[in-house]
Amino acid sequence: MEACNATVSVLSRHTPALIEALLHVKDQLRCVSASGAWQVFSAVPLGHGVVGRVYASGKAVTILDVANDPDYIRLGPPITSEICAPIIDRTGHPVGVINAEWAEAQPLDGWAETLTEAGRLLGARLSELGGPPAETRSEQLLRHALALTNAETDADVLVRACRAAREVTGLAAAVLLRPAPDLLPEEQELRVVIAASSPEPRDRPLVARLAQIDPDRLAALLDEACRYGASYTLGDPAVLDARGFEALTAAGVRTMIAVPLGAGTPVVSSSVGALVVLDETAIVPDSALVNLLELLAAQASTCLEKLTTLRRLHLQANSDPLTGLGHGGPFGDRLANATPGRTALLAIDIDQFKSVNDTLGHAAGDRVLVQMSSALQQALRLGDELFRVGGDEFVAVVDVPSAAEALLVAERLVAAARATGRTISVGVAIQGELEPPEAAMYRADQALYAVKRNGRNGVRLAP
Repeated sequence: MEACNATVSVLSRHTPALIEALLHVKDQLRCVSASGAWQVFSAVPLGHGVVGRVYASGKAVTILDVANDPDYIRLGPPITSEICAPIIDRTGHPVGVINAEWAEAQPLDGWAETLTEAGRLLGARLSELGGPPAETRSEQLLRHALALTNAETDADVLVRACRAAREVTGLAAAVLLRPAPDLLPEEQELRVVIAASSPEPRDRPLVARLAQIDPDRLAALLDEACRYGASYTLGDPAVLDARGFEALTAAGVRTMIAVPLGAGTPVVSSSVGALVVLDETAIVPDSALVNLLELLAAQASTCLEKLTTLRRLHLQANSDPLTGLGHGGPFGDRLANATPGRTALLAIDIDQFKSVNDTLGHAAGDRVLVQMSSALQQALRLGDELFRVGGDEFVAVVDVPSAAEALLVAERLVAAARATGRTISVGVAIQGELEPPEAAMYRADQALYAVKRNGRNGVRLAP
């Protein structure tokens, strides 16, 4: 940093230009020193802008009309011309760039050579000092936080959180403890699983041994983190009081940081978890590092909540809130994927349903709809789909080898309805080879109306 500051300071004494020194850190060119403007951008992604072009090519460029350069990105005040030169290390490889931008037209004689030489000298000095600065922990945290927001599944969030925790802390392995899924709340206190982990290959045995620990001990660790917040170890458990953690130390754990995924949440919550980072070497983490890990866990928790909300909204948008069945949108998608000659459409109507609402009220009608939808779903085969497309109107979409098989499915639905104490009418149509699915649906409806006219409680195949 001091070498870059000194270089920029010397150059700025001889020109009013905005001068920046940018070094390659991870996936960006980070501005580590600048002069000549009130505000500059902190970093540019690799491959972007003139600076990205120069870094990739290792060759200086002079641009006298930035408005016509396809790579120009405005990173400060409006400018007219720009010179950018690579910072070359002793091996001849670019490690960054020196960039100069002028707001007003003026002679630039000698500046390309000056910046090129400055880049060479600065690169040599950086090599002597050990190369460009490493990514700071806060920069690591920011990079991983952005990656978490792009995760598309819960599992992806958990794995990315573990990977980030391991990298930010520098410890060997990270695991995420959560209550075992699909259990009753009282059972979750007894069953805790490692929902995700991210060890290096050499550290996998440590995680494997952790997975063999008594579930009660893991549950206690999860409970303590969620009830009392973050905790961390103070050194070698062989010389410090580690009572209560014998199972962990026996597994080889010498350093541990544990932070809750959802602070203040009871352990029985399905969304709770604890991010645990471990090492077989006795290291004393500082409190600032623990704070960064807490921020990471909070970000992971927020991302999980976002995904849960998106799933709920998607379900609400694509299903009937009363019965849980798909409605218009999913039904239209299923029709679009029908197979002519094999897809059968079964139009279903609850007989005399209006009388239920009229005599017993809409609450009773809703109970009938829920009961009927459950009965019909249970009567369908694996892969068959049932949709609610109207008040008491349902459609089953089934793939069958013949019309006879479709009629058998329809008869099973009629029998299932009778078992609830009510009856249904069903019209069946097999989509023709050249027939639009909407036309087949119309034929199924016409067959349904024919059943209604003939006394209800039956099945008819559309001609």
